[in-house]
Amino acid sequence: MVSYKRLDPENVRFSNAALLGESAPTQENEAVRDPEECERPLIPPRPSCSATTGLLVLGSLLLLLCAGWLLATMFWLHNTPSDQPHKPPPHISTNTTDAQGRKEQIPSATVPNPQACGVIAESWRFDCYPERGAVVTREMCEARSCCFIPVSSSSTSSSSSSPSGRNGIPWCFYPEGFGSYSLLSVNDTALGEEGRLVRDTKTYYPGDILTLHLEIRHETNTRLRVRITDPSNSRFEVPITVPNPTKKADSPAYTVELSKEPFGLIVKRLSTGTVLLNTTVAPLFYADQFLQFSSSLPSAFIYGLGEHRSTFLHDIHWTTLTMWARDVPPVEMTNLYGAHPFYLAMEDGGDAHGFFLLNSNAMDVALQPAPALTWRTIGGILDFYVFLGPDPSSVVSQYLEVVGIPAMPIYWALGYHLCRWGYDSSNATWDVVKNMRNYGIPQDVQWNDIDYMQQFLDFTYDASRFSTLPELVKDLHFHGQRYVMILDPGISSTEPVGSYWPYDDGVRRGVFINDSDGNTLIGKVWPGLTAYPDFSSDVTHEWWYDNLKRFHEKVPFDGLWIDMNEPSNFLDGSTNGCPSSSLEDPPYTPGILGGLLRAKTLCATAQQKISVHYNVHSLYGLMEAKASASALQRIVGKRAFVISRSSFPSQGMYSGHWLGDNRSQWKDLYASIAGILTFNLLGIPLVGADICGFGEEPQEEMCVRWTQLGAFYPFTRNHNGIDMKPQDPTAFSPLARTAMKQALLLRYSLFPILYTLFHHAHVQGHTVARPLMFEFPGDVKTYSIDRQFLWGKGLLVTPVVDPGVDYVVGYFPAGLWYDYYTGNSVLSKGEELRLQAPLDKINLHLREGVIIPTQRPNITLWVSSGQPLHLVSALSEDGSASGDLFWDDGESIDTYETNQFAYIVFNVTQNVMTSQVLRNHLEATYITVESASFYGVKAEPSRVLVNSQDAAFTYRANQVLTVSDLGLNLSQNFTISWM
Repeated sequence: MVSYKRLDPENVRFSNAALLGESAPTQENEAVRDPEECERPLIPPRPSCSATTGLLVLGSLLLLLCAGWLLATMFWLHNTPSDQPHKPPPHISTNTTDAQGRKEQIPSATVPNPQACGVIAESWRFDCYPERGAVVTREMCEARSCCFIPVSSSSTSSSSSSPSGRNGIPWCFYPEGFGSYSLLSVNDTALGEEGRLVRDTKTYYPGDILTLHLEIRHETNTRLRVRITDPSNSRFEVPITVPNPTKKADSPAYTVELSKEPFGLIVKRLSTGTVLLNTTVAPLFYADQFLQFSSSLPSAFIYGLGEHRSTFLHDIHWTTLTMWARDVPPVEMTNLYGAHPFYLAMEDGGDAHGFFLLNSNAMDVALQPAPALTWRTIGGILDFYVFLGPDPSSVVSQYLEVVGIPAMPIYWALGYHLCRWGYDSSNATWDVVKNMRNYGIPQDVQWNDIDYMQQFLDFTYDASRFSTLPELVKDLHFHGQRYVMILDPGISSTEPVGSYWPYDDGVRRGVFINDSDGNTLIGKVWPGLTAYPDFSSDVTHEWWYDNLKRFHEKVPFDGLWIDMNEPSNFLDGSTNGCPSSSLEDPPYTPGILGGLLRAKTLCATAQQKISVHYNVHSLYGLMEAKASASALQRIVGKRAFVISRSSFPSQGMYSGHWLGDNRSQWKDLYASIAGILTFNLLGIPLVGADICGFGEEPQEEMCVRWTQLGAFYPFTRNHNGIDMKPQDPTAFSPLARTAMKQALLLRYSLFPILYTLFHHAHVQGHTVARPLMFEFPGDVKTYSIDRQFLWGKGLLVTPVVDPGVDYVVGYFPAGLWYDYYTGNSVLSKGEELRLQAPLDKINLHLREGVIIPTQRPNITLWVSSGQPLHLVSALSEDGSASGDLFWDDGESIDTYETNQFAYIVFNVTQNVMTSQVLRNHLEATYITVESASFYGVKAEPSRVLVNSQDAAFTYRANQVLTVSDLGLNLSQNFTISWM
């Protein structure tokens, strides 16, 4: 039997112990045993091995074990199981049956040495019994050959995984000698290395795959890929297109070390020696329905791992994040609408790296304060990437090179969107649009929720209540506005034959998901009993297009809102239930809400074209978005606008995302910032939350503050639920209405910079809404900030997220910052500043060295985007600044790829601004530059020249120079200088 050994401590780098809330090591807790007497684990607080100490430790352990046994027994007797417990594997026996029905012989358990168990530091105990709802006893634990040490409740311990996702210190954990794989052979390949992994004993999960194929690909200098597969049988792999290089990286920024017995990977950053990945810390599992590996982390600063309601910076103190797409209003520590197995980690000194597990099965990601994490998935293969950055922005770009860069949005997608469930009629919807126009409040897009449909049937509208819907859409188009409608994937299966073409034609074409017997699976959502389109089939894509085209001929909609696509089901599985199967009730079930894979969705055994639903469930929203974007592009001949609730890596290529059914509460307002930042990190920059909240009645103050914040969401939509009071801006008092109007006009004035940021997201994989730490990775104080954010690299947004205040405290990284509205400057040492924030103001600041183009706003982007530009330059201490502008027609497909765009760069140096047209286009000739302001001009000029001609100017005491009435054409180079 091959056992694994942890690396010696000196082979692993850890950073910022103080930042983890732990004391620095001392002489007392660094004592190390003689290597001839004691084997060393990875992280030792180690006692010495004197006889006296040994006797004391042994006696103490015996007392602790007795006390722990008593506590565990009492806990067992008094525990009442949850309503839907996560099913643990049956008590281990020496004979089991695998998923294919084959008999397996599992060796008897070996009880580990208690003293060896006791010296493993609590933070480095990797859970041997992770099943939620299981109260683990000594007998259960030792049946798995694992250590069992109860820990006091004061140590945040737990004998079972908590439904909330916080596990606590595991009582049952792996000993150092637990069995794993060995690496028997390694050979060089064109891309790296390949090897053969062998396990000579079975684990406590059925279906062990005892021989594995290892492939290590040095794909680029900053990207490493590792694949561990079954050489004898094909297994499900996620069907997204990824790069397939043919040549090994010539100068990688990483090194890869292999441990043979036991097998493990250690990936280090070449420049610093920092360990980015170290899988030797715990054993590798690779069974048919249980794949698990663990790794150390270089710090506690971990981000990503969506979709969950949490702070932007994850809490690594015994937190488990579950991924399995689920329809549930956002709550903490629950698997939500999407699944994104990607994280970004910060390292000591400001470097960053990323990790992506390309797997779509249900999974848990367990974080622990070592720091370390464990991946547990119940299917597919282990196929993962490491991205070397070295800065956070580069990590995201490298990740998007693999999963796909975001689409360039159509221009009106960046305007203000208004929606509610419960307008009740097209005329009531129309009245809101007219009120918005009458008050001069910007609005680009009007939406309808499911109440526009005839009995909630897709591709219909209520001929009574929404009889004027076609006329409403025609009126929107006349005013330069757009219309978006909702579609759910569930297609009613109970309409009279011949009366509902979408279902009848779908049956003829065979587009619906089948149950395990090959019959159409029937679930239940809003229209009643429904069938579900199988978007993994090209036939379904064409059927979807045909239905959209037929409806578009009646109601010429402009965009699609695809909801309920986890996929959601009001039943568990189907009307006929689900068959008894290891797919429905696997040996290990991750900590999903409801405890069952089929909870409020389809049977895991349901049949789709590319695989069973067990494997592709979390891909449903991605596949529907792909079908929707393709169909819409064919129908309207322009860039597709699609907003999806469920998402998966590469989603940004096809759709944006909103954060789901939030509530009208201040905590939801605050939590939205972390959600926006996380999805930008995950490659879906077109993201927003329901402004003012979807559920519950909003307070006026909160709605004003939320509108101000929402004006800086990349995707800005106000949406509320049925039976709630109206919450569009016209529904509030004049003071509140004016404050909301000002916020939206402010957004519209910033359209040129926002559009340019989306261009960089599309071309380079950059973020739009950006965490401060992306721009200031050397400033650890920025690592946990999620009450502020940046647009791009230089526009700092500091919203009010608390009730009843007229100020806000914001952090300003070291450097020179300018108040966006006034140009007043502040030189920060890297400190928090208190800012005045009356109800009608959101604080904005410009970072030194940036130039942003702004525009005179109007009530639609169709009008605004043709208005003259105003350039704002925030000069650095040396008087320099730079910026850029991407401009095209706003709606044509692939304008960048076909060179149908203008691109202009602006620079200021030594009192001279230059505008250089790097690529010209007809669209740029329609735009003029009307004025320019320069913040931080240290002395009043005596003269200003525009293209060598004298120009009028103003200079204020706060060192702001403004030059107006320029009349410069954007398509031509120009200079502005002062002396």
